[in-house]
Amino acid sequence: MTPQDLAEACAKEMWNADSASQRLGVQLKHIAPGHATLEMVLSDKMTNGHGNAHGGYLFTLADSAFAFACNTYNEVTVAQHCSVTYITPGALGDRLTATAREVSRKGRSGIYDVTVTREDGTVIAEFRGHSRTLNRPLLPETRAED
Repeated sequence: MTPQDLAEACAKEMWNADSASQRLGVQLKHIAPGHATLEMVLSDKMTNGHGNAHGGYLFTLADSAFAFACNTYNEVTVAQHCSVTYITPGALGDRLTATAREVSRKGRSGIYDVTVTREDGTVIAEFRGHSRTLNRPLLPETRAED
């Protein structure tokens, strides 16, 4: 299996169990080893008291992109620490794209940056995630029999 094939198989496995992203209407647009691109349209249920995108939904989109990017190696990988900086408000109806890329991956730790943009290229948020692998495979066919 090539690294790209492995990344795609891992993404499919994760997507099938990711009801949070699915219920928000998130779409997985691209996957590659250490990279992921997800999209989401901001609905009226995702706005705050100012009529802008609620930060929690922006964080969720970025966090999902981070999760898909760091789980492309068939190792169950979770967030150890995440932070987000909101750059400019998102608005109702915006199609947002979260693009995650691996910055570093050594041993069981990784660092991933995610940029969330609007369709016109405006940066809405920057997210950094620190990951930790759990020393077990993600794909069921590679798990040891009990």
